[in-house]
Amino acid sequence: MDNINKPAFDSKLAITLKTLPNTPGIYQFIDKDGVVIYVGKAKNLKSRVGSYFHKDYTLSDKTRMLIRRICDVKLIHVNDETEALLLENNLIKQLKPRYNIMLKDDKAYPWLKITNEPFPRIVKTRIVSKDGGKYFGPYPKGNVLSEIQNLIRTLFKYRSCTLPLTEETINQGKYKACLDFQIHLCEAPCNGNQNREDYNEVFNQIKQVLSGNFQQLITSLTENMMRLANQMKFEEAHEVKKQVAALENYRNKTAVVSSRIRNVEVYSYIEGDGRIYFNALKVVNGCIISSYSTEVAGKIDETSDDIFLTAIVQTRHKFNYNADEIIVPKRLDLPQDYVKQTTPHRDTTEKYKLLQLSLHNARYEKNDRIKRATLIDPERWSMKTVEQMQKDLHLAVLPKHIECFDNSNIQGNYPVASCVVFRNCKPSNKEYKHFNIKTVVGSDDFASMKEIIYRRYSRLKREDKPLPQLIVIDGGKGQLSAAVESLTALGLADKITVIGIAKRLEEIFFPNDPHPLCLDKRSASLKVIQHIRDEAHRFGITFHRNKRSKATIRTQLTDIKGIGNAISRKLLLKFSSVKCIQDATFAQLEECIGKSKAEIVFRHFNPDKIIP
Repeated sequence: MDNINKPAFDSKLAITLKTLPNTPGIYQFIDKDGVVIYVGKAKNLKSRVGSYFHKDYTLSDKTRMLIRRICDVKLIHVNDETEALLLENNLIKQLKPRYNIMLKDDKAYPWLKITNEPFPRIVKTRIVSKDGGKYFGPYPKGNVLSEIQNLIRTLFKYRSCTLPLTEETINQGKYKACLDFQIHLCEAPCNGNQNREDYNEVFNQIKQVLSGNFQQLITSLTENMMRLANQMKFEEAHEVKKQVAALENYRNKTAVVSSRIRNVEVYSYIEGDGRIYFNALKVVNGCIISSYSTEVAGKIDETSDDIFLTAIVQTRHKFNYNADEIIVPKRLDLPQDYVKQTTPHRDTTEKYKLLQLSLHNARYEKNDRIKRATLIDPERWSMKTVEQMQKDLHLAVLPKHIECFDNSNIQGNYPVASCVVFRNCKPSNKEYKHFNIKTVVGSDDFASMKEIIYRRYSRLKREDKPLPQLIVIDGGKGQLSAAVESLTALGLADKITVIGIAKRLEEIFFPNDPHPLCLDKRSASLKVIQHIRDEAHRFGITFHRNKRSKATIRTQLTDIKGIGNAISRKLLLKFSSVKCIQDATFAQLEECIGKSKAEIVFRHFNPDKIIP
């Protein structure tokens, strides 16, 4: 413990660190005000806690800030890892330490709540509180909740009023049956028409439906239907039959796997920008009865797997999930006696399909948050992408101004180039530039790139205009080297970062570096670079086609003696192409440009034909 990464390390804390035990437990970091700022678990307290206080220059700024605030360490000894895991979660929820990961309800998911009353009600809510009610959910969308509400309303008769019903108020005869009783939606317990035991039996069945236990209820209702039929009560039996049919229809719509999968939870995540997009599914008897997605960011030096593990534990505690088995994409460092882990790999298995469904939900959560962030605050989102590009490309400054170059030619003919400009990762169309290649003969992409880079930045330098922070070259090492030569000649090589992007593998090349940088194919940085590259190619190829088209018109129409630009335009507006002009009859040409000019054009393209 000699190398303490702390400026003022008091003797009390030093003694605590030197006497740490080699046992599992919980550690709490406490600041100068006595506030717990971090709670962690450890298989070995001495090894884990001590690792924070050795000099380690790889620690993030957030972790170093945490360490500087620590004035005391409190330990709680436990018997095993499972106790440590559960105790850590409880302490985080109770103490809310500043540097711990906590799931936040930034999106209010809909729930169904059975109220804690003598005669319960069912209400829709987006707030979960400790009021004694029984909550079911969360439901991923409002329409899913509406479907289950409609099913329950069809199957069962219960009150929707807000009367404070108790056996005393009912016996006093305070209330009368409302319209719900008249239309057979309620049995009117308010006037003593239904006793409390029968009413609560209805809610026991409702709880089974909301918990996903359809089969048990279907079996019970089927037995009741057969009993009523045997007693010749066919109308009542028919009503029960409709209930069974409604339950089976709903189960068939919601079952996504075999009913052999009884009770499991599915967890997955997608990475992005130092955080994870997390999804949890609760599956009972082949039906998804609950889905929860959120974004979770790390606070200090947690890996994605660390964040994922914390999110799982907190989700299970928060929603009272208690399945004996969880399905995850990879094995996690969870105690063996905490829960059984399954990592399906065969794409034909039902559990694998469930995992893919969860991943799809996590991916949707990520895309949805990005879209909402872009719409709510596009400038903030743009700056976030700029900052991510600086980090990914190891740039000294933020690349707020990016320019990209591309060459276009056909076997050396009609050589042109394009320059497109992005500001804060967005196209700045008014600043786009076209270049006609002037000094290069034939097809020489390297020389063409050298020319346009020199022309572009010599002019900016001469006019004292702002230079970009990043230049993107559409091409590999050859084009990149040519661009660097021009920048070096202008004395700008050390003032602007220039990179090349190779089309085949989307590799990023830097000057004088033989090894390319391979960015994550899904990263925002690569998407911006691909966007500006594609935009430069589109802009350049459009200019090239226009130039080639004009050159073709000039050589095939205006080179005809007696035919000028005005007549050429008339012909092209009428016939669309030189080929159509060539195939036109004399009468069609005469109608467009008059007899004398028509004779000239017709004889040029049809020297062997006689003018009618």
